[in-house]
Amino acid sequence: MRLLLLGNEAIAYGALSGGVAAATAYPGTPSTEILETLEEFKDRFVHWATNEKTAFELAYGAALAGARALTAMKHVGLNVAADPLHSAAYTGVEGGFLIVTADDPWMHSSQNEQDTRWYGLQSYVPVLEPSNPAEACKMAKAAFELSERLKHPVMLRSVTRVSHVRAPVELEPPAPPKWGRFTRDVKRFNLVPANARERRKELVEKWEKMRDVAGEYVSVEGSGDVAVVASGVAYNYVKEALRRLRISATVVKLGMPIPVPRKVAELAKSVIVVEEGDPVVEFQLRAMGVATKGKLDGYFPKYGELDIGKVAAGLAKALDLPYDPPQPPKPPVEPAPRPPALCPGCPHMGTFYILRLATAGLNPLWSGDIGCYSLGINMGQQDLITHMGSSVGLGAGISITGRHFVVATVGDSTFYHAVLPQLIDVATRQVPILIVVMDNAYTAMTGGQPSPSRAVPVEKITEALGLPTFVIDPVDIKRSVETVKKAVEVVKAGKPAVVVSRRPCTLIATRKARRAGLQLPKYRVDPDRCTGCGLCYNLLRCSAISKRPDKKAYVDPSLCVGCGMCAEVCPFGAFVPEGRRDRWLELWQQA
Repeated sequence: MRLLLLGNEAIAYGALSGGVAAATAYPGTPSTEILETLEEFKDRFVHWATNEKTAFELAYGAALAGARALTAMKHVGLNVAADPLHSAAYTGVEGGFLIVTADDPWMHSSQNEQDTRWYGLQSYVPVLEPSNPAEACKMAKAAFELSERLKHPVMLRSVTRVSHVRAPVELEPPAPPKWGRFTRDVKRFNLVPANARERRKELVEKWEKMRDVAGEYVSVEGSGDVAVVASGVAYNYVKEALRRLRISATVVKLGMPIPVPRKVAELAKSVIVVEEGDPVVEFQLRAMGVATKGKLDGYFPKYGELDIGKVAAGLAKALDLPYDPPQPPKPPVEPAPRPPALCPGCPHMGTFYILRLATAGLNPLWSGDIGCYSLGINMGQQDLITHMGSSVGLGAGISITGRHFVVATVGDSTFYHAVLPQLIDVATRQVPILIVVMDNAYTAMTGGQPSPSRAVPVEKITEALGLPTFVIDPVDIKRSVETVKKAVEVVKAGKPAVVVSRRPCTLIATRKARRAGLQLPKYRVDPDRCTGCGLCYNLLRCSAISKRPDKKAYVDPSLCVGCGMCAEVCPFGAFVPEGRRDRWLELWQQA
């Protein structure tokens, strides 16, 4: 069967044809669709874990017991799972174990660029790198067989332009899930120092043998005195760039760039290396005595994504050829900038407004986190966002200096992912910080995956730690401001406090309402009452509300979801409802 698939969907279907039995992940763009695709197959264990380390360990354990297992995450997620990754290489596995990482060059939805192939080198885990969705599908299936043959984990590294492009893929039917049974091997599976030293020696010896295995994933095409080594998506750019430059070349494609196989050094003593990310292949080739031209010498950019133009320019420079790149036509009118914004009616919008009022006069330092609420930066309410868990971790560190009133804003999914250990430190040392958990019941930024907050409410944890906890509904702005003020007083007195702002994601709630046949209420502006004060469009910042030339507010009826926060905020009663808000709010809370 031939289907048009996203690269991530192709990886999932490849794993299915390979007999995957257990699949785990933590959602993160550009990797999320892998597990979303596998969720449809109920004869397997498929699970969204609380973080990448937990996801990795579940799959690792299943592979130790002989099952074929997959774990998927974005590049920064592998940092979280790095501890068990290294151990998995020492113990090896019995069933096939596939680790899928999706890198995000030029940070389309990430806080940094990272090339996860380095982790392959560091942890002695071989890395497969597909150049397109069809290849990703084949490699995912082959990875299980390779992993079982080597009794070793295997990594598949994708990038945004493989994960999130669509291409025709020839599919095989799903194979029955392959389960197993754990066999005790105390010396192998207990990494106490005496055992780990033996495993280390075996691992280094095994790694050299893997170079020969990597040779199975080398293909050579073309001819000519020029030799180009490429891997992954960069191979596509090389092919087109050579055509554009009208150059005949020998192209060496690496399907397994970690480790680089010995046979590459035998093919050419001088090569041009083109790769997406860091010069990982180039470093290895130079260590093998191959003269290279690539990112190390500045022939290709060391940041951002490659494309055909950059690769063509780099090849021309490396070969000392003239190159006049085609110039794209300029549009007659430049499009207006469209910065990302919170969705109309987003609960986070109300939460930020409530916090602004409740902390008025304190000039708080806003310590943020990864998630939809990072868009609070547009409201001037995010001073600091660096990584998952940075809100409480860095915020508490700033708080102990005693010079700032710190408000740490974090989503429910990130709370369970990265904040729980920090929360215990805050409770133990009684660090004066206001922690605001924006609980919208979903991992919303990556598409609405389930959050643990439904089964384990945040306040149950914080109250168990002895932290004063206040629960609010962000659409009930006036009452919530008074509640948050009480939490602020606790922090001003030198103690930590927690606010849980709870209302489900608006996008998911509106979908469910429409499926249920509920007509959402709308709000319009009475121009006779509106004074143009700007509270709604300047401070609440609802993206359904805009400013008219006369400074009065206007509600776009195609965007309004009837949350009513504008009416809560307006001191002049200028927002008039059309429809029943009470019924809608009740259904919304149950989404």
